[in-house]
Amino acid sequence: MLSFSFYLFQPFEQIEEAFRKAASFGARELFTSLHLLNGKELGEQEKLKWIGRLARRYGVGVVADATPAVLSHLPAGVGVTKALNEWGIIGLRLDDGFSWDETVQLSKQMKVVLNASTITEREIQELASRQIDWAGVDAWHNFYPRPETGLSGDTLMKQNRMLRQCGIASIGTFVAGNAQKRGPLNKGLPTLEDHREADPVSAYIELRETYKVGKVFVGDLSVSDDVLERMAWVRQGIIPIRYRPIVSARWLSLVETVHTNRRDAARDVIRSTESRRSIIWPKEALHPTEPAPRPTGSVTIDNERYGRYAGELQIALTDLPTDDNVNVIGKVVEEDIPLLRYIHGGRPFCLVRG
Repeated sequence: MLSFSFYLFQPFEQIEEAFRKAASFGARELFTSLHLLNGKELGEQEKLKWIGRLARRYGVGVVADATPAVLSHLPAGVGVTKALNEWGIIGLRLDDGFSWDETVQLSKQMKVVLNASTITEREIQELASRQIDWAGVDAWHNFYPRPETGLSGDTLMKQNRMLRQCGIASIGTFVAGNAQKRGPLNKGLPTLEDHREADPVSAYIELRETYKVGKVFVGDLSVSDDVLERMAWVRQGIIPIRYRPIVSARWLSLVETVHTNRRDAARDVIRSTESRRSIIWPKEALHPTEPAPRPTGSVTIDNERYGRYAGELQIALTDLPTDDNVNVIGKVVEEDIPLLRYIHGGRPFCLVRG
């Protein structure tokens, strides 16, 4: 699941856009923080009530970062659950300061999200001994605004393994946006330091495929339209690969469609099943061109000299030599080359101009 974040300092239209995007991607949760201003956000009663109406309209609840100090700003005489539900807040991501008993009590009232980056196995056992209601418990990692402070991949993998062994399967992480960053540093809000400058789609796929994370949130204020378009492919189970063509032809529309890597995946190349089975190439597409080397990420078509292989579209997974039987028609953008390793046998992918 991909979802987004909003913050109460944003204009109304930007907050509603976050709800709209989350709903369009099938997400049921948005992230926000209630302690950027030490809980003073809870003074914006009209805005919070409006957010509650958005949550009901779009069918998307809000999970809010909070501390005990923040909750002390709730209106007097109103229960935590009642007040937060009115504002569309269906869960709390508990920051430092909550006692064991407070955490357990909250779990019996609403969704509770533990800090996946810092919690230990002993602490989970302590919560279990106090009968926490695990049915509504997630664990989400932190995001890290300051450069050089994000988690390593090894740390993320280790923490996730421990959480699953303890029975917590619903794990969340954050990726940085590539459009409007959140201040005050404006350096991205990723969980992994490696993802601070990464393309959000690549970061999302890595978190899902390598780290087996179920929920990924964009921590920053927005992503580009291009990211949203490619994420729509990902939601369908298709890996979008950006490439730059080196030929100019109308038949490139046949290249820029959905392909499936052969189930008997090759070592050196991704082989499009459809390219010889169902795509009808025009004759000019199969005419031999000037032979060229095939570095990793080269997009190629076997030309008419290859006999029955003519028309096979491939993407090179390693540096390959020049072959008179193969036309090089494009190159995967450098940023998307790491995604090629996720196109296993039988996995659909599409080539999009980048």
